[in-house]
Amino acid sequence: MTATRGFGIDIGGSGIKGALVDLEKGQLIGDRLRIDTPRPATPEAVADVVGEVVAHFDWDGPVGITLPAVIKKGTAHTAANIDPSWIGTDADALFAKRLGRHVDDIAMLNDADAAGMAEMRFGDPAARQGVVALLTFGTGIGSALFQDGRLVPNTEFGHVEVDGHDAETRAAASVKDREELSYPEWATRVDRYLTVLENLIWPDLFIVGGGVSKKAHKWVPLLEIRTPIIVASLQNNAGIVGAAAAAAEGLEH
Repeated sequence: MTATRGFGIDIGGSGIKGALVDLEKGQLIGDRLRIDTPRPATPEAVADVVGEVVAHFDWDGPVGITLPAVIKKGTAHTAANIDPSWIGTDADALFAKRLGRHVDDIAMLNDADAAGMAEMRFGDPAARQGVVALLTFGTGIGSALFQDGRLVPNTEFGHVEVDGHDAETRAAASVKDREELSYPEWATRVDRYLTVLENLIWPDLFIVGGGVSKKAHKWVPLLEIRTPIIVASLQNNAGIVGAAAAAAEGLEH
């Protein structure tokens, strides 16, 4: 029987968020719990927070967990906006031990991949056709690439070089806040980044997500790229939903 409820945790550079998920509707069940990401965000420190989040909900089933990292067979190969000690860490084993689960009950995914999978399943049907790139603007820039709804995992488009800079160091939402940029000023940078990216992969559609998507009306209309843009329907909860769905279905990359 297909599970109707799941549990997802989205680990970001600034916060760790978890919630129960209705897997039929793609919606959170009740409120999510958010705890600030520890400093430094070492594997052990993050695992402790994840344990606290899971215990808060008294959840005893499979757990989907996202990381801002390239994930292959449960192991982290990069560490964007978390501690470098994550590189080479068997995250599957780490969280299974901390949560008292079998390793098969842990699904590890790249955070943007999880968000994109949620949008493919529960978002705008137009996103399931052609080449589609989801971009999450937060502490960094996450990316997920799809061809006719099928994921090409672990793209790192937030780190393409734009005018001599790593893209996310100029166009992430955190940069807007840190440099106190207005929405029009920040949108100019996002537009430049998306122009470079669309010339690289020629997508049919961009989906923009992350926390800043809640104020999409302040910046998305200012973008002048040729590629159509839609706002992530699940906004900043997409990672949690995608992680929960992956855990329920036994998927990981």
